[in-house]
Amino acid sequence: MADALLVMDMQNGIVERLGDRATPLMATVASALRAARHHAVPVIFVRVALREGAPEVSARNQSFATLATSNVMSEAASSTQLHADMAPQPGEVVVTKRRVSAFSGSDLDVVLRAKNIDGLILAGIATSGVVLSTVRQAADLDFRLTVLRDACADADDEVHRVLMDKVFVRQAAVVTTDEWAASLDGPA
Repeated sequence: MADALLVMDMQNGIVERLGDRATPLMATVASALRAARHHAVPVIFVRVALREGAPEVSARNQSFATLATSNVMSEAASSTQLHADMAPQPGEVVVTKRRVSAFSGSDLDVVLRAKNIDGLILAGIATSGVVLSTVRQAADLDFRLTVLRDACADADDEVHRVLMDKVFVRQAAVVTTDEWAASLDGPA
């Protein structure tokens, strides 16, 4: 059994929406990255971006149709680039998705199968977006799941709390980054 840390949507345009809350979140995600790298847990970064002209977006898609008319989510836009604090190290994969879930419109499943990954540790923005969608899809794909409670954030703190305490616990272990990092060291 092998795990991978998914760092999802930690890109400029999404991180900046958190305002002052971004700094502590970025520090927590950086801590998760250090623990994963120290214990040779593969790290996979996931970002959302659209091709030039957004050919993958239907006018029927309420969430993405508005984005398709601007270039704010284009692959080359500054807003879709990983935040400087989240720079991948050599050998770490960056997956580009076209929808909310880390699996939708990306090659994430192919990458995971190639690396024999069957467990995912999730961190990202937003809890009600990429984290929720990825938990649901990954559970349906039979991945073992861990959600890092303090390495995820949402614009709505109450939505974050309800998802962590009432929804995710049905399909995933929900732990703090420190708890997960300690588990990598084995039993005390």
